[in-house]
Amino acid sequence: SPSLRTPMFVLIGSLATADLLAGLGLILNFVFQYVIRSETVSLITVGFLVASFTASVSSLLAITVDRYLSLYNALTYYSERTVLCIHTMLVGTWGVSLCLGLLPVLGWNCLHDYAACSIVRPLTKSNVTLLSASFFLIFIIMLHLYIEICKIVCRHAHQIALQQHFLTASHYVATKKGVSTLAIILGTFGASWLPFAIYCVVGDPDYPSVYTYATLLPATYNSMINPIIYAYRNQEIQRSMWVLFCGCFQSKVSFRSRSPSDV
Repeated sequence: SPSLRTPMFVLIGSLATADLLAGLGLILNFVFQYVIRSETVSLITVGFLVASFTASVSSLLAITVDRYLSLYNALTYYSERTVLCIHTMLVGTWGVSLCLGLLPVLGWNCLHDYAACSIVRPLTKSNVTLLSASFFLIFIIMLHLYIEICKIVCRHAHQIALQQHFLTASHYVATKKGVSTLAIILGTFGASWLPFAIYCVVGDPDYPSVYTYATLLPATYNSMINPIIYAYRNQEIQRSMWVLFCGCFQSKVSFRSRSPSDV
């Protein structure tokens, strides 16, 4: 449907692909770590995991940038310039993710130098530090953008209130829903990834591996929660799923700009 061909859904598709690959990478990594032992293949699966999780986090950043642009440049959002910007972000997201995933495969690993190992073997300490620093940078950028989005949403609600001389209940609910959705998104993202990112910096490879798994587990939950936050709550996707699997609900969704409740 035309409503699913907007730039936002391209980015959601990128996020879904990255999370799907992350789940596949976890399964393969477990198999070649504990069932079929192979250092070479295990190294490849670790690189695959780094690339997929990096693509997932980067896709979340791209979605945040898209949401900011859709509100900041509402009049010119549905233009070819926005489409070009989205495609550029996609190329950058997957290009950087692929490069970071290839680094351990191409030699930035500690297979022959145990002293250089991090809490995530066979990644080196410097490699893990780079990944953690990249995450903190992305988290700060997302936090800043979401604060700006909240300001725009509240300003729009205030302007509507001035035009109508009062803030109606529907506008108040839409604004509150939009701000609460942003809080859920950022809170979930931070709670999922911050423990692992912090442990990558302060952890020691001699610590029990259970600590690594305990901090990495919430990060994997983020990939499970993303479909609920970014897809299940979206009415266009719900209607399309009904059409796809049931064929009993014909959607007639008009092409419209994003409202504060859709942020």
